[in-house]
Amino acid sequence: MSTDLTAAFASEAAALDAGDPLAPHRDAFVGAETPLLYFDGNSLGRPPRATADRLARFVTEEWGGRLIRGWDESWMQLPFAIGDRIGALALGAAPGQTVIGDSTTVLLYKLLRAALDAQMARDPERVEIVVGRDDFPTDRYLVEGIAAERGARVVWVEVDTARGVDATLLRAAVGPRTAVVLLSHVSYRSGFLADGPELTRIAQDAGGFVLWDLCHSAGSVPVELDAWGVDLAVGCTYKYLNGGPGSPAFAYVAARHQDALVQPVQGWMGAADVFSMGPEYRPAAGMRRFLSGTPPVLGMIAMQDTLDLLETAGIAAVRRKSVALTEFALRVSDGILAPLGVRVASPRDAAERGGHVTLSHPAMRAVTARLWTRDVLPDYRDPGGLRIGLSPLSTSFAEVLTGLGAVADALRAEI
Repeated sequence: MSTDLTAAFASEAAALDAGDPLAPHRDAFVGAETPLLYFDGNSLGRPPRATADRLARFVTEEWGGRLIRGWDESWMQLPFAIGDRIGALALGAAPGQTVIGDSTTVLLYKLLRAALDAQMARDPERVEIVVGRDDFPTDRYLVEGIAAERGARVVWVEVDTARGVDATLLRAAVGPRTAVVLLSHVSYRSGFLADGPELTRIAQDAGGFVLWDLCHSAGSVPVELDAWGVDLAVGCTYKYLNGGPGSPAFAYVAARHQDALVQPVQGWMGAADVFSMGPEYRPAAGMRRFLSGTPPVLGMIAMQDTLDLLETAGIAAVRRKSVALTEFALRVSDGILAPLGVRVASPRDAAERGGHVTLSHPAMRAVTARLWTRDVLPDYRDPGGLRIGLSPLSTSFAEVLTGLGAVADALRAEI
Protein backbone atom coordinates (compact mmCIF):
# COMPACT_ATOMS: atom_id res chain seq x y z
CA MET A 1 0.00 0.00 0.00
CA SER A 2 1.41 3.40 -0.97
CA THR A 3 2.37 5.91 1.70
CA ASP A 4 -0.19 8.39 0.38
CA LEU A 5 -3.00 5.80 0.47
CA THR A 6 -2.01 4.72 3.97
CA ALA A 7 -2.07 8.31 5.19
CA ALA A 8 -5.42 8.99 3.50
CA PHE A 9 -7.11 5.99 5.09
CA ALA A 10 -5.55 6.75 8.49
CA SER A 11 -6.80 10.32 8.30
CA GLU A 12 -10.27 9.15 7.29
CA ALA A 13 -10.41 6.61 10.13
CA ALA A 14 -9.36 9.25 12.66
CA ALA A 15 -12.01 11.67 11.42
CA LEU A 16 -14.71 9.01 11.47
CA ASP A 17 -13.83 7.97 15.02
CA ALA A 18 -13.72 11.60 16.17
CA GLY A 19 -17.20 12.23 14.75
CA ASP A 20 -18.73 8.95 15.91
CA PRO A 21 -21.45 9.55 18.52
CA LEU A 22 -21.23 5.88 19.57
CA ALA A 23 -17.44 5.92 20.10
CA PRO A 24 -17.70 6.27 23.92
CA HIS A 25 -19.56 2.95 24.09
CA ARG A 26 -16.46 1.11 22.89
CA ASP A 27 -14.85 1.53 26.31
CA ALA A 28 -17.78 -0.37 27.83
CA PHE A 29 -16.45 -3.67 26.43
CA VAL A 30 -13.77 -5.97 27.81
CA GLY A 31 -10.69 -6.07 25.60
CA ALA A 32 -11.41 -2.93 23.59
CA GLU A 33 -8.32 -1.32 25.11
CA THR A 34 -5.99 -4.13 23.97
CA PRO A 35 -4.13 -4.47 20.65
CA LEU A 36 -6.31 -7.46 19.69
CA LEU A 37 -8.33 -6.70 16.53
CA TYR A 38 -11.80 -8.24 16.55
CA PHE A 39 -13.65 -8.90 13.30
CA ASP A 40 -16.03 -11.60 14.55
CA GLY A 41 -18.72 -9.73 16.44
CA ASN A 42 -21.29 -11.40 14.20
CA SER A 43 -20.32 -14.77 15.70
CA LEU A 44 -19.62 -13.88 19.33
CA GLY A 45 -19.81 -10.37 20.77
CA ARG A 46 -17.32 -8.94 23.24
CA PRO A 47 -18.55 -8.99 26.85
CA PRO A 48 -19.54 -5.66 28.43
CA ARG A 49 -17.42 -4.75 31.45
CA ALA A 50 -20.55 -4.31 33.53
CA THR A 51 -21.41 -7.96 32.97
CA ALA A 52 -18.61 -9.18 35.23
CA ASP A 53 -20.13 -7.26 38.14
CA ARG A 54 -23.66 -8.35 37.21
CA LEU A 55 -22.67 -12.02 37.17
CA ALA A 56 -20.80 -11.71 40.47
CA ARG A 57 -23.78 -10.03 42.13
CA PHE A 58 -26.09 -12.69 40.80
CA VAL A 59 -23.96 -15.49 42.26
CA THR A 60 -23.55 -13.90 45.68
CA GLU A 61 -26.84 -12.03 46.14
CA GLU A 62 -29.56 -13.74 44.09
CA TRP A 63 -28.36 -17.32 43.70
CA GLY A 64 -26.33 -17.44 46.92
CA GLY A 65 -28.55 -15.17 48.98
CA ARG A 66 -32.06 -15.95 47.84
CA LEU A 67 -31.55 -19.57 46.70
CA ILE A 68 -34.81 -21.31 45.76
CA ARG A 69 -36.78 -18.15 46.59
CA GLY A 70 -35.28 -16.59 43.48
CA TRP A 71 -37.70 -18.48 41.27
CA ASP A 72 -40.74 -16.92 42.88
CA GLU A 73 -39.13 -13.50 43.23
CA SER A 74 -37.94 -12.98 39.64
CA TRP A 75 -36.45 -15.91 37.74
CA MET A 76 -39.72 -17.40 36.49
CA GLN A 77 -40.53 -14.15 34.70
CA LEU A 78 -37.06 -13.50 33.24
CA PRO A 79 -37.77 -15.24 29.90
CA PHE A 80 -40.71 -12.90 29.34
CA ALA A 81 -39.25 -9.72 30.82
CA ILE A 82 -36.01 -9.95 28.85
CA GLY A 83 -37.87 -11.23 25.80
CA ASP A 84 -40.15 -8.19 25.85
CA ARG A 85 -37.14 -5.90 26.20
CA ILE A 86 -35.45 -7.46 23.17
CA GLY A 87 -38.73 -7.16 21.35
CA ALA A 88 -39.02 -3.45 22.13
CA LEU A 89 -35.38 -2.48 21.52
CA ALA A 90 -34.41 -4.70 18.59
CA LEU A 91 -37.41 -6.38 16.99
CA GLY A 92 -40.23 -3.85 16.74
CA ALA A 93 -42.43 -6.19 18.77
CA ALA A 94 -45.12 -5.23 21.25
CA PRO A 95 -45.05 -6.92 24.68
CA GLY A 96 -46.22 -10.49 25.10
CA GLN A 97 -44.81 -11.84 21.83
CA THR A 98 -41.13 -12.57 22.54
CA VAL A 99 -39.63 -15.07 24.96
CA ILE A 100 -36.13 -16.32 25.79
CA GLY A 101 -35.93 -20.08 25.72
CA ASP A 102 -33.71 -22.74 24.22
CA SER A 103 -31.01 -22.67 21.56
CA THR A 104 -31.73 -21.23 18.12
CA THR A 105 -31.97 -24.76 16.72
CA VAL A 106 -34.55 -25.91 19.26
CA LEU A 107 -36.69 -22.79 18.91
CA LEU A 108 -36.58 -22.97 15.12
CA TYR A 109 -37.67 -26.59 15.36
CA LYS A 110 -40.57 -25.75 17.65
CA LEU A 111 -41.93 -22.88 15.57
CA LEU A 112 -41.32 -24.44 12.16
CA ARG A 113 -42.92 -27.71 13.18
CA ALA A 114 -45.87 -25.93 14.87
CA ALA A 115 -46.49 -23.76 11.79
CA LEU A 116 -46.28 -26.70 9.41
CA ASP A 117 -48.69 -28.78 11.50
CA ALA A 118 -51.17 -25.91 11.68
CA GLN A 119 -51.04 -25.37 7.94
CA MET A 120 -51.39 -29.05 7.09
CA ALA A 121 -54.35 -29.34 9.46
CA ARG A 122 -56.02 -26.40 7.75
CA ASP A 123 -55.25 -27.60 4.23
CA PRO A 124 -53.72 -31.06 3.66
CA GLU A 125 -52.36 -29.85 0.31
CA ARG A 126 -50.07 -27.35 2.01
CA VAL A 127 -47.04 -29.58 2.42
CA GLU A 128 -44.15 -27.44 1.17
CA ILE A 129 -41.46 -25.75 3.24
CA VAL A 130 -39.55 -23.08 1.30
CA VAL A 131 -35.94 -22.34 2.30
CA GLY A 132 -32.83 -20.89 0.67
CA ARG A 133 -30.18 -23.31 -0.53
CA ASP A 134 -27.48 -21.15 1.09
CA ASP A 135 -29.18 -20.56 4.45
CA PHE A 136 -27.31 -21.42 7.63
CA PRO A 137 -26.85 -25.20 7.98
CA THR A 138 -29.09 -25.50 11.06
CA ASP A 139 -32.00 -23.98 9.14
CA ARG A 140 -31.55 -26.31 6.16
CA TYR A 141 -30.98 -29.41 8.27
CA LEU A 142 -34.07 -28.70 10.36
CA VAL A 143 -36.21 -28.20 7.27
CA GLU A 144 -35.05 -31.51 5.83
CA GLY A 145 -35.65 -33.33 9.12
CA ILE A 146 -39.10 -31.86 9.75
CA ALA A 147 -40.17 -32.49 6.17
CA ALA A 148 -39.20 -36.15 6.52
CA GLU A 149 -40.85 -36.37 9.93
CA ARG A 150 -44.16 -34.88 8.81
CA GLY A 151 -44.39 -36.11 5.22
CA ALA A 152 -43.79 -32.64 3.79
CA ARG A 153 -41.64 -31.51 0.86
CA VAL A 154 -38.71 -29.07 0.71
CA VAL A 155 -38.70 -26.37 -1.96
CA TRP A 156 -35.16 -25.08 -2.36
CA VAL A 157 -34.52 -21.51 -3.46
CA GLU A 158 -31.29 -21.46 -5.44
CA VAL A 159 -29.32 -18.31 -4.61
CA ASP A 160 -26.10 -16.53 -5.50
CA THR A 161 -23.79 -17.14 -2.51
CA ALA A 162 -22.79 -13.46 -2.64
CA ARG A 163 -26.44 -12.50 -2.09
CA GLY A 164 -29.53 -14.26 -0.72
CA VAL A 165 -33.25 -14.77 -1.26
CA ASP A 166 -34.89 -11.78 -2.97
CA ALA A 167 -38.43 -11.02 -4.11
CA THR A 168 -38.00 -12.46 -7.59
CA LEU A 169 -36.63 -15.76 -6.31
CA LEU A 170 -39.28 -16.10 -3.61
CA ARG A 171 -42.20 -15.40 -5.95
CA ALA A 172 -40.99 -18.24 -8.14
CA ALA A 173 -40.79 -20.63 -5.16
CA VAL A 174 -44.14 -20.14 -3.41
CA GLY A 175 -47.58 -21.32 -4.48
CA PRO A 176 -50.79 -23.07 -3.40
CA ARG A 177 -48.86 -25.85 -1.65
CA THR A 178 -46.67 -23.51 0.41
CA ALA A 179 -47.03 -24.11 4.14
CA VAL A 180 -44.07 -22.27 5.68
CA VAL A 181 -41.32 -20.02 4.32
CA LEU A 182 -38.13 -19.91 6.39
CA LEU A 183 -35.97 -16.88 5.58
CA SER A 184 -32.73 -15.36 6.85
CA HIS A 185 -32.98 -11.61 7.36
CA VAL A 186 -29.20 -11.28 6.98
CA SER A 187 -27.43 -14.09 5.12
CA TYR A 188 -24.74 -15.65 7.28
CA ARG A 189 -22.26 -16.01 4.42
CA SER A 190 -22.65 -12.86 2.31
CA GLY A 191 -24.30 -10.41 4.70
CA PHE A 192 -27.15 -9.88 2.19
CA LEU A 193 -30.00 -7.99 3.89
CA ALA A 194 -33.37 -9.30 2.77
CA ASP A 195 -36.38 -7.04 2.25
CA GLY A 196 -38.36 -8.01 5.36
CA PRO A 197 -41.74 -6.47 4.58
CA GLU A 198 -41.72 -7.42 0.89
CA LEU A 199 -40.76 -11.05 1.40
CA THR A 200 -43.24 -11.37 4.25
CA ARG A 201 -46.02 -10.13 1.93
CA ILE A 202 -45.01 -12.55 -0.82
CA ALA A 203 -45.04 -15.56 1.53
CA GLN A 204 -48.36 -14.61 3.10
CA ASP A 205 -50.02 -13.72 -0.22
CA ALA A 206 -49.29 -17.31 -1.22
CA GLY A 207 -51.02 -18.52 1.95
CA GLY A 208 -47.82 -19.42 3.79
CA PHE A 209 -46.56 -18.65 7.26
CA VAL A 210 -43.28 -16.76 7.30
CA LEU A 211 -40.59 -17.61 9.87
CA TRP A 212 -37.63 -15.21 10.00
CA ASP A 213 -34.16 -16.19 11.22
CA LEU A 214 -32.84 -12.98 12.82
CA CYS A 215 -29.54 -14.32 14.13
CA HIS A 216 -27.38 -11.94 12.08
CA SER A 217 -29.62 -8.88 12.36
CA ALA A 218 -30.97 -8.64 15.94
CA GLY A 219 -29.14 -5.77 17.61
CA SER A 220 -27.48 -4.59 14.41
CA VAL A 221 -30.19 -3.96 11.82
CA PRO A 222 -33.59 -2.41 12.61
CA VAL A 223 -36.38 -4.98 12.49
CA GLU A 224 -40.13 -4.21 12.60
CA LEU A 225 -41.85 -7.55 13.09
CA ASP A 226 -45.23 -6.14 14.07
CA ALA A 227 -45.27 -3.51 11.32
CA TRP A 228 -44.24 -6.08 8.70
CA GLY A 229 -47.00 -8.44 9.84
CA VAL A 230 -44.52 -11.27 10.50
CA ASP A 231 -45.89 -14.57 11.79
CA LEU A 232 -42.86 -16.05 13.56
CA ALA A 233 -39.19 -15.29 14.21
CA VAL A 234 -36.19 -16.74 16.02
CA GLY A 235 -32.77 -15.31 16.74
CA CYS A 236 -29.69 -15.82 18.89
CA THR A 237 -28.36 -13.49 21.58
CA TYR A 238 -24.58 -14.14 21.57
CA LYS A 239 -23.75 -12.04 18.49
CA TYR A 240 -24.80 -8.39 18.54
CA LEU A 241 -26.65 -8.77 21.86
CA ASN A 242 -23.45 -9.99 23.62
CA GLY A 243 -25.14 -12.64 25.74
CA GLY A 244 -22.04 -14.82 25.86
CA PRO A 245 -21.12 -18.23 24.43
CA GLY A 246 -24.22 -20.37 24.02
CA SER A 247 -26.60 -17.80 25.52
CA PRO A 248 -30.22 -18.79 24.86
CA ALA A 249 -32.15 -17.70 21.79
CA PHE A 250 -35.41 -15.78 21.54
CA ALA A 251 -38.67 -16.70 19.84
CA TYR A 252 -41.33 -14.31 18.51
CA VAL A 253 -44.87 -15.47 17.84
CA ALA A 254 -47.39 -12.88 16.67
CA ALA A 255 -50.22 -12.56 19.19
CA ARG A 256 -52.78 -13.68 16.60
CA HIS A 257 -51.15 -17.12 16.35
CA GLN A 258 -50.21 -17.90 19.93
CA ASP A 259 -53.25 -19.83 21.09
CA ALA A 260 -53.64 -21.74 17.82
CA LEU A 261 -50.12 -23.15 17.48
CA VAL A 262 -49.16 -26.38 19.22
CA GLN A 263 -45.46 -26.58 19.87
CA PRO A 264 -44.08 -30.12 19.70
CA VAL A 265 -41.78 -30.25 22.75
CA GLN A 266 -44.26 -30.44 25.62
CA GLY A 267 -42.56 -29.76 28.94
CA TRP A 268 -43.60 -28.72 32.39
CA MET A 269 -42.65 -25.06 31.94
CA GLY A 270 -45.11 -24.65 29.07
CA ALA A 271 -48.06 -25.99 31.05
CA ALA A 272 -51.01 -23.85 32.03
CA ASP A 273 -50.30 -24.38 35.73
CA VAL A 274 -46.59 -25.03 36.05
CA PHE A 275 -46.62 -26.21 39.66
CA SER A 276 -49.82 -28.23 39.65
CA MET A 277 -47.83 -31.21 38.35
CA GLY A 278 -51.09 -32.40 36.81
CA PRO A 279 -51.70 -35.82 35.25
CA GLU A 280 -51.87 -34.44 31.70
CA TYR A 281 -50.33 -31.60 29.70
CA ARG A 282 -52.46 -28.53 29.13
CA PRO A 283 -50.66 -25.72 27.30
CA ALA A 284 -50.42 -22.29 28.86
CA ALA A 285 -51.91 -19.28 27.14
CA GLY A 286 -49.61 -16.84 25.35
CA MET A 287 -45.86 -17.20 25.00
CA ARG A 288 -45.41 -19.51 27.98
CA ARG A 289 -46.72 -22.39 25.86
CA PHE A 290 -43.57 -22.17 23.72
CA LEU A 291 -41.31 -22.97 26.67
CA SER A 292 -40.44 -26.56 27.53
CA GLY A 293 -37.92 -26.98 30.33
CA THR A 294 -36.51 -24.89 33.15
CA PRO A 295 -35.45 -21.41 31.96
CA PRO A 296 -31.67 -20.95 31.52
CA VAL A 297 -31.40 -18.17 34.08
CA LEU A 298 -27.59 -17.88 34.11
CA GLY A 299 -27.62 -17.69 30.31
CA MET A 300 -29.98 -14.71 30.35
CA ILE A 301 -27.99 -12.53 32.74
CA ALA A 302 -25.22 -11.17 30.52
CA MET A 303 -27.28 -9.80 27.62
CA GLN A 304 -29.00 -7.27 29.88
CA ASP A 305 -25.97 -4.96 29.83
CA THR A 306 -25.95 -4.76 26.05
CA LEU A 307 -29.69 -4.10 26.12
CA ASP A 308 -28.92 -1.14 28.42
CA LEU A 309 -26.41 0.17 25.87
CA LEU A 310 -28.81 -0.44 23.01
CA GLU A 311 -31.53 1.47 24.82
CA THR A 312 -29.18 4.42 25.29
CA ALA A 313 -27.83 4.43 21.75
CA GLY A 314 -30.96 3.45 19.83
CA ILE A 315 -31.08 0.86 17.06
CA ALA A 316 -31.23 3.57 14.35
CA ALA A 317 -27.89 5.00 15.48
CA VAL A 318 -26.42 1.50 15.69
CA ARG A 319 -27.48 0.85 12.11
CA ARG A 320 -26.00 4.16 10.89
CA LYS A 321 -22.65 3.25 12.38
CA SER A 322 -22.88 -0.30 11.04
CA VAL A 323 -23.34 1.07 7.53
CA ALA A 324 -20.47 3.52 8.01
CA LEU A 325 -18.17 0.73 9.26
CA THR A 326 -18.91 -1.62 6.37
CA GLU A 327 -18.68 1.21 3.81
CA PHE A 328 -15.25 2.12 5.19
CA ALA A 329 -14.19 -1.53 5.14
CA LEU A 330 -15.19 -1.75 1.46
CA ARG A 331 -13.22 1.38 0.58
CA VAL A 332 -10.13 0.08 2.36
CA SER A 333 -10.54 -3.34 0.74
CA ASP A 334 -10.80 -1.76 -2.70
CA GLY A 335 -7.64 0.22 -1.99
CA ILE A 336 -5.35 -2.39 -0.44
CA LEU A 337 -6.85 -5.85 -1.00
CA ALA A 338 -8.32 -5.71 -4.51
CA PRO A 339 -4.79 -5.27 -6.00
CA LEU A 340 -3.94 -8.60 -4.32
CA GLY A 341 -6.81 -10.39 -6.06
CA VAL A 342 -9.46 -10.07 -3.34
CA ARG A 343 -13.07 -9.61 -4.44
CA VAL A 344 -16.03 -8.53 -2.36
CA ALA A 345 -18.57 -11.35 -1.93
CA SER A 346 -21.22 -9.16 -0.27
CA PRO A 347 -23.67 -6.61 -1.64
CA ARG A 348 -22.17 -3.20 -2.41
CA ASP A 349 -25.46 -1.42 -1.79
CA ALA A 350 -25.77 -0.62 1.94
CA ALA A 351 -29.55 -1.09 1.70
CA GLU A 352 -28.88 -4.75 0.83
CA ARG A 353 -26.10 -5.37 3.35
CA GLY A 354 -26.24 -6.25 7.04
CA GLY A 355 -23.43 -5.84 9.56
CA HIS A 356 -20.69 -7.92 7.96
CA VAL A 357 -18.67 -8.07 4.75
CA THR A 358 -17.18 -11.16 3.14
CA LEU A 359 -13.89 -10.87 1.24
CA SER A 360 -13.07 -13.69 -1.14
CA HIS A 361 -9.71 -15.13 -2.22
CA PRO A 362 -8.54 -18.76 -2.60
CA ALA A 363 -5.96 -18.26 0.17
CA MET A 364 -8.35 -16.94 2.81
CA ARG A 365 -8.49 -20.13 4.88
CA ALA A 366 -4.74 -19.97 5.41
CA VAL A 367 -4.90 -16.20 5.86
CA THR A 368 -7.47 -16.58 8.63
CA ALA A 369 -5.36 -19.17 10.45
CA ARG A 370 -2.30 -16.90 10.17
CA LEU A 371 -4.23 -13.88 11.47
CA TRP A 372 -5.55 -15.74 14.51
CA THR A 373 -1.98 -16.38 15.67
CA ARG A 374 -1.44 -12.60 15.56
CA ASP A 375 -4.55 -11.61 17.56
CA VAL A 376 -6.47 -10.52 14.46
CA LEU A 377 -9.77 -12.40 14.57
CA PRO A 378 -12.00 -12.61 11.50
CA ASP A 379 -13.64 -15.90 10.57
CA TYR A 380 -13.64 -18.08 7.48
CA ARG A 381 -16.53 -19.39 5.36
CA ASP A 382 -16.23 -21.51 2.23
CA PRO A 383 -15.66 -20.90 -0.59
CA GLY A 384 -12.61 -18.75 0.15
CA GLY A 385 -14.46 -16.17 2.24
CA LEU A 386 -12.92 -14.14 5.05
CA ARG A 387 -15.82 -12.64 7.00
CA ILE A 388 -15.44 -9.21 8.63
CA GLY A 389 -18.10 -8.86 11.34
CA LEU A 390 -18.19 -5.32 12.71
CA SER A 391 -20.18 -4.84 15.91
CA PRO A 392 -21.12 -1.13 15.96
CA LEU A 393 -21.01 -0.58 19.71
CA SER A 394 -17.55 -2.08 20.20
CA THR A 395 -15.69 -1.50 16.91
CA SER A 396 -13.72 1.59 15.88
CA PHE A 397 -12.81 2.72 12.38
CA ALA A 398 -9.13 2.64 13.30
CA GLU A 399 -9.56 -1.03 14.26
CA VAL A 400 -11.06 -1.73 10.83
CA LEU A 401 -8.14 -0.10 9.06
CA THR A 402 -5.45 -1.79 11.15
CA GLY A 403 -7.16 -5.17 10.82
CA LEU A 404 -7.51 -4.97 7.05
CA GLY A 405 -3.86 -3.94 6.85
CA ALA A 406 -3.04 -7.14 8.73
CA VAL A 407 -5.19 -9.10 6.24
CA ALA A 408 -3.14 -7.61 3.39
CA ASP A 409 0.14 -8.56 5.11
CA ALA A 410 -1.05 -12.13 5.74
CA LEU A 411 -2.28 -12.49 2.18
CA ARG A 412 1.07 -11.37 0.79
CA ALA A 413 2.73 -14.02 2.92
CA GLU A 414 0.46 -16.72 1.46
CA ILE A 415 0.59 -15.88 -2.26
